[in-house]
Amino acid sequence: MDDELAKIRQKKLNEMQERIKTQSGGKVLHLDQASFLPLLNAHPALVVDFWAEWCGPCRMVGPVVEELAMEYAGRVTFAKCNTDDNPNLSGQFAISAIPTLLFFLHWKLIDRVTGAYPKDALKKRVETAFGTSTRGN
Repeated sequence: MDDELAKIRQKKLNEMQERIKTQSGGKVLHLDQASFLPLLNAHPALVVDFWAEWCGPCRMVGPVVEELAMEYAGRVTFAKCNTDDNPNLSGQFAISAIPTLLFFLHWKLIDRVTGAYPKDALKKRVETAFGTSTRGN
């Protein structure tokens, strides 16, 4: 019975990962506690924007993240995580101020940006973190 449950669980996880892969295509994905690990597994270069609706600087960074998601489509995936709705995930990464962007490369946290940075500054961080540019690899 345990083997059967493990197979079902793995099948569901694989299906979720495939859905996540096909959803990104230049769009900012919305993630929560349940989708975080599958998203991290499905996208080797991932930037997660931790934000909240009431946060003014977050509203300034949001459109920048959307633009970067389009520019880096197929190379870097961008996602948003609402800190109010996901306090455990926010706590896991010690998010104490927002907006905070976390940069993951192959499951590993490699960079963190806290505050409302302009697009050019965030773009440089993306290029430094992932060795990529909007011109492609």
